[in-house]
Amino acid sequence: MSGPALPAGVARIEVPSPFAIGAVNCWLLEGDPLTVVDPGPNTPESLAALEAGLAEHGRRVEDVELVLLTHQHHDHVGLAEEVRGRSGAGVAAVPPLARFLADFDASMDADDAYAVAMMERHGVEPGVAAELSALSRGWRHVGRGVRVDRLLEEGQVVQAGSREWRVHRRPGHSPTDTVFHAEDEQVLLGGDHLLERVSSNPVLHAPIGIADPAARAASADRPRPLRDYLASFARTRELEVALVLPGHGDAFAGHRELIAERERMHVRRADKIAASVDGSTTAADIARTLWRRLAVSQAFLALSEVLGHVDLLEAEGRVHELDEGGVVRLAPGPG
Repeated sequence: MSGPALPAGVARIEVPSPFAIGAVNCWLLEGDPLTVVDPGPNTPESLAALEAGLAEHGRRVEDVELVLLTHQHHDHVGLAEEVRGRSGAGVAAVPPLARFLADFDASMDADDAYAVAMMERHGVEPGVAAELSALSRGWRHVGRGVRVDRLLEEGQVVQAGSREWRVHRRPGHSPTDTVFHAEDEQVLLGGDHLLERVSSNPVLHAPIGIADPAARAASADRPRPLRDYLASFARTRELEVALVLPGHGDAFAGHRELIAERERMHVRRADKIAASVDGSTTAADIARTLWRRLAVSQAFLALSEVLGHVDLLEAEGRVHELDEGGVVRLAPGPG
């Protein structure tokens, strides 16, 4: 394994995923309670890798005492129920994530309905939106619900392995993103909040527990995930962190430098998007211009990225939305 040395009693188990991001990190925290963080997606290959990784450290799935979850995405939570069922482990997560996982199918139905409404409202052809919704449903088995029996609140300290970790909500990449900070050793379990090699998308997710996701897509108070993400970056910058244990890729140092780099990237992208707005452009048009060879399967993530930057520009008065029969076009603002 490359990257900085890991703290004593911490091991990385790389679990394959069927997604473009590749393997997910399941962090094994030795001690009391024996803990796994984000056990991986619900596939036979992932389960076999988790079992093999635990065996390398003299452990079995049945030995796990706590499952700690960082956010709602399939590649992180899919095996949580398998581990809980075989070991009797407790499952710990923040309350919004617990609500999402309590009825996984209903949560995913809401997410898919919101995604389709957002895509059609912002210029994605209805046929493409329907195709992407079907694709999402086809991947649903990779995730799985689980009962969370330990609710973690902001600022709470949770014992996992031989360390105490302070809980911090960090929405942006998803509404449920959570990081865990071992303050004495300055170690951060970062999930997908901070990744060294790639910038996590500010994904357009339905608010947890919403009754009418399509209506929220057209509402002025719809979620603004990139604005949330940048606010989360600002809070993470304040933490003393010597080592980040991310959801994908090697452990790394230099979290403040990475955050500054990501912030500059978002400013550059927002400026580029602002220059292409002319009153007739949709967010989907901009996505197709920015990523000319984009696979259809990535169209929703690209739209999420563009709309995140449009939200920044709108807040600055540089762009405003024109609703034309339920389709939003973007015009330059007075700012």
